[in-house]
Amino acid sequence: MSLPEGTPPSTVLPPQKSGARAALEYTGIPPSWFEKRPRLPSRNWLIFIGVTSTVIGFYVHDRRECKRIREEYASRVRHLADEPLHSLEFARKVTVYGAKWPGDDDWDRSTRYFRKYVKPIFVAAAVDFEIIAGKRHGDLATRIAEDIKQQRRISLGLESPNVPGVPLPTQQTPEEKQRRLFAGGTVLVGRPAFKEYMAGLRRGWTEGLQKVDREESLAQELESDGRFDEPEETQNHIHSEDVDNEPLPTPSRLPPSRPGVFSPLSMRAPPPRSPIPEKTQSTGADVPPPARIPPQPPLLLVPFVNHIGLSQIPYMIIDFFNERAQVKAGAEAAYRLVMNETRPFIGPPSEPSQAESSSVSASPSMTNTDLAFDTKAELFYKSSTSKLPSETQKVRDDYYKSLPAKLDTARQLARREREPTSDEVAAPPPTEVELRAERLNKELRWRGDEKGWDIIRPDAPVDWDSRMEGALSVFVDPQDGHSNEVLKE
Repeated sequence: MSLPEGTPPSTVLPPQKSGARAALEYTGIPPSWFEKRPRLPSRNWLIFIGVTSTVIGFYVHDRRECKRIREEYASRVRHLADEPLHSLEFARKVTVYGAKWPGDDDWDRSTRYFRKYVKPIFVAAAVDFEIIAGKRHGDLATRIAEDIKQQRRISLGLESPNVPGVPLPTQQTPEEKQRRLFAGGTVLVGRPAFKEYMAGLRRGWTEGLQKVDREESLAQELESDGRFDEPEETQNHIHSEDVDNEPLPTPSRLPPSRPGVFSPLSMRAPPPRSPIPEKTQSTGADVPPPARIPPQPPLLLVPFVNHIGLSQIPYMIIDFFNERAQVKAGAEAAYRLVMNETRPFIGPPSEPSQAESSSVSASPSMTNTDLAFDTKAELFYKSSTSKLPSETQKVRDDYYKSLPAKLDTARQLARREREPTSDEVAAPPPTEVELRAERLNKELRWRGDEKGWDIIRPDAPVDWDSRMEGALSVFVDPQDGHSNEVLKE
């Protein structure tokens, strides 16, 4: 249908643009971008955004809770740091023990756990601490036993304490040091440290007080096993050869043709070891151990698990997003020590006498005692740790198989029976003296690892002696309104 003549056509005006859009169009932005309407992302984008935001949300929430929990416990004890001290007084000090986790090459995992989760509360309460960590299995037990024996020798007058030449105003007497030690306490991080501490405590208070040089005694034992003895044929051959009816000089008297690493002076066998004087050996040997172990500093038992290995990756992921549980556990443990409320250590029941054995029922399970502290952590040991003794023995066997060849090379070069090769000149082989020292160090390490593993292996019981009864105590959660006042020096 056509419009009548003279009627102007109707014009449709375009929608009026806003000032911002009109201005943006002149900036070069395509006009089609302004026509787009918002819509839901695709399925893949929704999955990506949902998973990413959930993971980030879990992480951020967990770290905020960690900060809140740590600040909450720090605020409870911060007022203790504001209490004034005399200029010659010392703040409370605790001793922290950490042992190497089985199967982990990093020996300081337990002390890292302490620094991250327990230390902040100690710092807020102005509690000083000393960290003692064992780099190998058994080091902690040996250190504790030797410290206790030294303390016993000093108290009996068998050894003089280390006293500085110039007396200082802050110098403490042995009684003051012992009192400060008891006022502080002992922190044991993890079950391996707990087992080694109990082993060292028993050995330190029940063994003799004679000083034993481990290297000297082991060297004398290794000297008699014949590993470095020469075959009789070689000895007879050396002493029977002569030149012009004159015996050959001994290897130690051969003049060096040229100075160097193969000089007989540098390869001469070590001189015979002088025997230890009988007086030194008997010092402290006849001192009987005490009938009862004296009271020890209270113990703070801190649970610790170190997840390593592919099979424990799920536990690592859970711990990463639930770190607040470890922060809370460490803060609660530190709070127990700061508030200084203790209870007696619950040991195994004492064995009844024969007269009472008929009327005494079966002893309760060891799980009801403090000796069962953190036993669940042993379930997370790597399965390969059970092979540690066999692996150590295999390394020892391989070493002793290669030792005769090394020893033969060292003696041939020392006696000038042949000239060194170009490789031996560039990298001189070890001398007999160096081989003896190397063997001694290896045996010390191997035997220490074997003894240490015997202490901490999962099926090994915790060392206990009936004389420890009543000597130990454990920090516990303080009761509301009845917490003991924090001791200070």
